[in-house]
Amino acid sequence: MKLGYELTIEQSQKLVMTPELIQAIQLLQFNTQELDSYVQEQILANPVLERAEKTDSDSSETAESDNDPNSKKNEDIEARKEDQEFDWGEYFREKGYDDISYKQGGVNYDDQNDYSYEQYVPSDTSLTDHLMMQLDFVNMKPACKMIARYLIEALDENGYLTSSIQEVCQVFRAREEKVQEALSVIQGFEPVGVGARDLKECLLIQLHQLGKDKPEARQIVENHLEDIAANRLSNIAKALGISIKEVQDISDDIKSLEPKPGRQFGGTGDNRYIIPDVTVEKVGDEYVVTVNDSTAPRLNINPYYQKMLLDADKESSISKFLSGRLNSALWLIRSIEQRRQTIFNVVTAVVGYQRDFLEYGPKHLKTLTLKQIADEVGVHESTVSRSINGKYMQTPRGLFEIRYFFTSGVTGNDGSSIASESIKAIIKEMVDNEDPKAPLSDQAIAESMVECGIEISRRTIAKYRDEMNLPSSTKRKRF
Repeated sequence: MKLGYELTIEQSQKLVMTPELIQAIQLLQFNTQELDSYVQEQILANPVLERAEKTDSDSSETAESDNDPNSKKNEDIEARKEDQEFDWGEYFREKGYDDISYKQGGVNYDDQNDYSYEQYVPSDTSLTDHLMMQLDFVNMKPACKMIARYLIEALDENGYLTSSIQEVCQVFRAREEKVQEALSVIQGFEPVGVGARDLKECLLIQLHQLGKDKPEARQIVENHLEDIAANRLSNIAKALGISIKEVQDISDDIKSLEPKPGRQFGGTGDNRYIIPDVTVEKVGDEYVVTVNDSTAPRLNINPYYQKMLLDADKESSISKFLSGRLNSALWLIRSIEQRRQTIFNVVTAVVGYQRDFLEYGPKHLKTLTLKQIADEVGVHESTVSRSINGKYMQTPRGLFEIRYFFTSGVTGNDGSSIASESIKAIIKEMVDNEDPKAPLSDQAIAESMVECGIEISRRTIAKYRDEMNLPSSTKRKRF
């Protein structure tokens, strides 16, 4: 046996993830806000890129962009960009160095309708600030007001007091009556129920403020909340010696209360509304898809660096640096446009499959898979997945995550597929229209669907009902 080293040549094919390809994949995954943040980072990192000033021409239709000299210039650049050693200086001498840009296509947006992140930040103050403002209008002794301020600071995000009365007494070396007096003032503030130490006290405060704290209601809150949750109203009626109808009325009052009065406040005020990535509008008999590019900036190639490249020697370090930056900038511009086109193609295909949903509502949602759309558009399933990930679609029927339209389902007796969301809509409609004194059981709902040609088990009905947060028939029953 011969031992030793040997050098061999072997040919193989491998997928190499270039930085440009990685960037294109990242851009496809970004939603509208993430894209804007990423573009801003690239502008800061690449001196050749700049954010263009808005002009009246920025509101032009997509069709007009075909005649835009900037668009033709970009196409020319992309054709030449295949050569990595392309002479940018010579190009600028031939074409002049007007701005080279990515211009948004799609729907017109007037200046007054431009999206701004600031307009999506709620103006609500925090719970603490809201209570402090109310405290400023209360006439109290300075020492008592100081305790009240401390108590407000000790509330959690739901409005519950996290410190005990004894702890506060030790901090201020005050009598318990003084602390309780300050707490009572806070418990009279809006939102009703704030300043409670537990759920029962929170509910009792609200009943008192509403004038519904009769003895039976107080007893139910203090001793029978679990029975209320389980809808065991007959047990409560027997224990209190009152009619089931009275218990039902009190139960309705209790269920209308807010168990977490502080949660309506943003706390840090950092909540933002969802900006749709795609808009679908009905124009005549057709549905028109528009990719929301209003927050993606128009990108220019900085004229200063174009001129610098013109003046620089081809072999100089400045020329090589600027050429590399130009390549990166134009790849970004092309990737943004490719992202827009991919999302447009995918959503257009989705709208075609789910037209019945847009026309008639959730009960007409069809089963749809990533593979179906991938085959329709001519891309890989992973591309479809990235293009819809975390993105939202504004439709005439409301705002939906695009993934909502991709759903599994069950098979009907005729062999057709029925989407799970359609099944849920049917269940919801049946529950809404049932006799509240004799609500439908999961088995009864399943049997009704079988009669309509939908084969589905009781367990599947229970699963879908739980996903919609619908209580069981026992808990839905009214007396």
